[in-house]
Amino acid sequence: MSFLDLPDGLAERIVQCNSTYTVRFGVRLRGRMYSFIGWRSVHSEHCEPVKGGIRYASNADAQEVEALAALMSLKCSLVDVPFGGSKGALKIDPRDWSAQELERITRRFTQELNKRGLIGPGVNVPAPDVGTGEREMAWMVDEFRRANPTDVVNARACVTGKPLSKGGIAGRTEATGRGVQFAIHSFLRDPRTMGLNGQRDLKGASVIVQGFGNVGYHAAKFLAEEDRTLVILVAERDGYVINPEGLSVEALKQHQIRTGSILGFEGAKSFTGDTTGIEQPCDILIPAAMENAINADNAERIKAHLVVEAANGPVTFEADKILRSRGVTILPDLYVNAGGVVVSYFEWVKNLTHIPFGLMERRRRERRNQVIASALERMTGKDFPADIRDEFLEGGAEIDLVRSGLEDVMRSTWARIGDLLEQRPELGDYRTAAYVASIRQIADAYEAIGI
Repeated sequence: MSFLDLPDGLAERIVQCNSTYTVRFGVRLRGRMYSFIGWRSVHSEHCEPVKGGIRYASNADAQEVEALAALMSLKCSLVDVPFGGSKGALKIDPRDWSAQELERITRRFTQELNKRGLIGPGVNVPAPDVGTGEREMAWMVDEFRRANPTDVVNARACVTGKPLSKGGIAGRTEATGRGVQFAIHSFLRDPRTMGLNGQRDLKGASVIVQGFGNVGYHAAKFLAEEDRTLVILVAERDGYVINPEGLSVEALKQHQIRTGSILGFEGAKSFTGDTTGIEQPCDILIPAAMENAINADNAERIKAHLVVEAANGPVTFEADKILRSRGVTILPDLYVNAGGVVVSYFEWVKNLTHIPFGLMERRRRERRNQVIASALERMTGKDFPADIRDEFLEGGAEIDLVRSGLEDVMRSTWARIGDLLEQRPELGDYRTAAYVASIRQIADAYEAIGI
């Protein structure tokens, strides 16, 4: 069934990637020359610049990069940030190289991207992805500035996900995990949904997280510490840990940092080499690892009521049908993990305006709130409650404004998805509604420019 009435040929145009560049380069390391291969794919330039992460992975290939670039176009369109979609990868296992070696490799990769116009504030803006982080982005922006000495004013906007000292923004590291939390909140607040087993409160809800990297860790941390859920199980590639009374997320993370694994954590029972952790009963399952984690082989054994796709493509097409036929609600990756690109947009804007968020307004808001508090004390004859006074009077740091902006985007995007599904029930599920909303906006952009 077709849910979009597009002009002839436009669907084919939207499906295809505009370009995919393969770069091969050598780096002299350990007394010899090593050759590396990488890719940068641009899916759609209906809106520029294009945006998308760069991953370092030994199993990366051009087809995966193109698929992820297309997903970025759809994601940016859905949350209405002004970027087209792009993606990049370097076929490398970061664990095989020292930090100094990775820096040389990253700088050479950046040189190759720069020569081909595949990095720059107004053309193509990379970000961290699997296997990369703030460190790699700092190397990339520094190399870009060296290669473009006449473009230093806006050079910091050539990548996002940078350290704060290099023009990053508060809240970028946590952004995708925070977006997962806001997505769940938006679903529960919507009176058109059934909530979580009829409940609108997350307190006491059992949560399983697959993948304890940046996204999985932050999502688990916020849900446990702020929403009072019970994160009962965390799964990784080498096994899982479980505690029915709830794991201490921060303690587990510190154990992982010290030992390199979640296994052996004292506050839980470990199951080494067992990949069935996601099949344990829970209220919410958050796959935050790699693609295809839930597939035709294990979908029947998933016992969660709500699956929240924090990773890209963690549920296969076949598994999606199986889960929905069993009454499992799925919040799609296109929406759920968009927090990263939303806050990347905030960082990009900050770099181009050269003004930190809140700089022009914070003290005015503090004075206004002080006047309100004083007026309330005068009218009531009572002191303002001491336990909330400081928070009320505070004018809002950058991270507060970033979180506020992210929550607003996630809530308004959910309303867009929910409204469309309500108007067109034949769409059937949130994933289809999200795709229809996103593709419709891209199609409108193409038609508006006569393509």
